[in-house]
Amino acid sequence: MQWWTLFQKELIENVRNIKWIWVPLVMILLAIVDPLTNYFLPQIIDAAGGMPDGTEIQLPEYQPSDVVMMSLGQFNSLGVLVIALMSMGTIAGERKSGVAELILVKPVSYTNYITAKWASLSLLTLTSITLGMIASWYYINLLFGDLSFGALLQVVFFYGLWILLVVSISIFYNTLFKIPGLVAFLTFATVILMGVITSIFAHVLEWSPNNISNYIQQMLVTGSVPSDLIGASLVTLIMIVLLVGGSVFIFKTKDMAE
Repeated sequence: MQWWTLFQKELIENVRNIKWIWVPLVMILLAIVDPLTNYFLPQIIDAAGGMPDGTEIQLPEYQPSDVVMMSLGQFNSLGVLVIALMSMGTIAGERKSGVAELILVKPVSYTNYITAKWASLSLLTLTSITLGMIASWYYINLLFGDLSFGALLQVVFFYGLWILLVVSISIFYNTLFKIPGLVAFLTFATVILMGVITSIFAHVLEWSPNNISNYIQQMLVTGSVPSDLIGASLVTLIMIVLLVGGSVFIFKTKDMAE
């Protein structure tokens, strides 16, 4: 009952901050900008004055799986940045303003407090990503070729795990620091660092969460779920649990110390 009350409070707060409007709109825009730009690139070039005489540009013929990766590529960069900025004050802002202390003066469980915020952010982010991918799926089928709805659901499910990990990283830093800007920076920097480490040690870190997007493309091409995608998903789930659990422990420890 207490958890549900805290969860509802977070939902209402996100509605008041119009996050339920601008976050989905931004994610939809990110998901469709590359597919539309690449499809209409010849018309865009002509409208801009065309190419010099004798110049020929051979545009690649994109398959639906390629276009899905365009959308996921935007989410992996700008989408992660949006999540970091949107979530940077979730706990850090309340700690800085003293609101968290006022809430925790009551008999409120630290676990309920942290997990309610995590769940609220996760719901908002997953809904936004799903709407973005539905918009991308619509234009893929309209302009590039057939992509089944079942394939879309698989993409959303597996990629959603990666997004939940990003949210969990942000929540973790929210419990460590009171400066929202620092939380956003560290969240984004951590995701970038994970990508760099995965690239350097690719032969060892085959189940790195950063490889989920690559395995999703493989899944779309072959029509079956790669075993490496299952492995990367399990590692991602474990990291999410550890980060959320660590967030509760750190927040409780720091609050008692203060």
